[in-house]
Formats: sequence, structure tokens, C-alpha cells
Amino acid sequence: MDETLRSTLSEGAAAIGIRLGPAELDRFATYHREILLWNRRINLVSERSAQEIVIRHFLDSLTPAPFLDRPDGALIDLGSGGGFPGIPLRIALPGLQVSLVEASRKKCSFLSHVVRTLRLDGVKVIRKRVKELTAGENLAGRFDTLISRAAFKLPDLIRTASFFLKPGGQLIAMKGADPQEEMEETERISEAAGMVFTACMAVRPPGADSLRNIITYNRVF
Repeated sequence: MDETLRSTLSEGAAAIGIRLGPAELDRFATYHREILLWNRRINLVSERSAQEIVIRHFLDSLTPAPFLDRPDGALIDLGSGGGFPGIPLRIALPGLQVSLVEASRKKCSFLSHVVRTLRLDGVKVIRKRVKELTAGENLAGRFDTLISRAAFKLPDLIRTASFFLKPGGQLIAMKGADPQEEMEETERISEAAGMVFTACMAVRPPGADSLRNIITYNRVF
């Protein structure tokens, strides 16, 4: 990641409200390098350009950071893929404890490699399908935050969040420009699941062409 991209990342993060120091920028640079290397073998990201990875993955993943109720709590990232948004959030928020859930063996190999390479304490990689995890009790009610970046439909996320979250815990769903239809489907589901809608915020990640909707719910029981 050259100096121009480091500046793009640093300035974009500052616009979100996050200060990235030299150590954080170095970690992002290493992460960026590993994505490009591993992307030749497994499909981590569709973007091939170095700048697109910074804008469409790193900065997009940092966009929900100001909305976290517990930036120093336990967060579970469902459908993490190449580590988004969990790894960028952990780099920027060192007090965060992160569990990355991903079903793909190859992607989990990448995630484990990155966690080791970046020396990210408090980050766990879980190679399971969500249905496998919710069939057991080990992770029930363990997390302050559940986040997912467009990996699941909102009704499914709400049902799942009620399992993983502590009472008072927060669901953050990162959706595209028009989430209205999905939101309308959730009204009765959220009540039955003990989840209450708190906000829907349309934001434009720095450098992005399109809006990102950050939808939040809290578990009430």
C-alpha cells in the first residue's frame, strides 16, 4: 500500500471519526498486501485494484464504528468472508474482542493467517455455518454486538441476533442504498425475537459512489 493509499485510508477514517496512527496504518498495509496475494488463489474480493480495496472494503468496514454501543465489547461478525467488517474494526478499535464466523475453509485459512500475521489479540476465527452455531448453546447470549455486511437478509439477522446477543446487545446490519423492503418484513419478526429497532442511517463511506445504510436493533430480552 503506497503513501497515496495510506493517505486515502487515513483521511477517510478521519472523516468517519477514527484516528489511525502509524501502527494501525502499518497493519492495514499488511492486510492489504495479504488480500492481493491470496486473492490470486481464492476469491476474497471481486475488486482487483489496490485503491478499490481501500475504499470499498477498508473504509466501508469502518463506517459503522461511530455507531457501536460497545466499542470495547465482544463483537461477532457473521459471514466475514475476507474479514469485513470485523478485522478493520478490530484494527481501528483495539479494545474490541472479535469473533469472525465464516463457513468457507479457504477463507478461514486466510483469516487465521491474517490474524496471526497482524498479531491481533482477541480475534477468533470460527469455521462454522450460522445454523450449526445456533443449534448449540456455547455462544448463546455471549456478545455485545452482532454485525454483518450484506451477508444475510435482515429478517434472518434479527432472528439470529436474538440468539447471540446479550440482553441490551446491539445488531448492526450493513445494507445497500434501499433497505426499505427488508425493513418492512421485520416488524413482526423483531417483536417476537425480542429485538427493537433503534435507527437506520444512510451514510456515504469516504470515496464511495453509493450510500450505505446502517440499520441498528437492540435486544430487549
